Amino acid sequence: METIKATTVVAIKHAGRVVVGADGQATMGNTVAKSSVNKVRTLLGGKVVTGFAGSTADAFTLLEKFEAKLGEHNQQMKRAAVELAKEWRMDRMLSRLEAMMIVADAEDVLIISGTGDVIEPDMGIATIGSGSMYAQAAARALMKFAPQLSAEEMVRESLTVAADICIYTNHNFVFQEVKQ
Repeated sequence: METIKATTVVAIKHAGRVVVGADGQATMGNTVAKSSVNKVRTLLGGKVVTGFAGSTADAFTLLEKFEAKLGEHNQQMKRAAVELAKEWRMDRMLSRLEAMMIVADAEDVLIISGTGDVIEPDMGIATIGSGSMYAQAAARALMKFAPQLSAEEMVRESLTVAADICIYTNHNFVFQEVKQ
């Protein structure tokens, strides 16, 4: 059985706001399995927002692990991210998971990968998934040439560019803003 995956997730920190958005497409091989998947979740009453790409079951496993790490580390997102990445890399079962996560709070936007990486991206722009490079290019251009746009408008336009180019990304977007 083929794994359900493929998506684009974007997080942008801009003008004192942090927004995470994702498209809604899940594919199985070269077929659209569902067009309205919600790949963005809030934790800690909206103070932390996550987005995931990759195998859905794997992503939910990571989301649960991350939420537990937040609890273990006094709701310190950066510390929880590092601890999750360490466990993900070292644990035999977790190391087989095929997913990536973006986690964001009011201060930080991070990408967590299964190779043990916790990346704090440049310019407050994080992108993951099949359309991530298209979305990242669009977000960087918007940040540079249209700074008057809000963080949500930048995320929306970045996802739109990715959806127009990447066959694994659709135009059914979901957004969540980090609560201050």
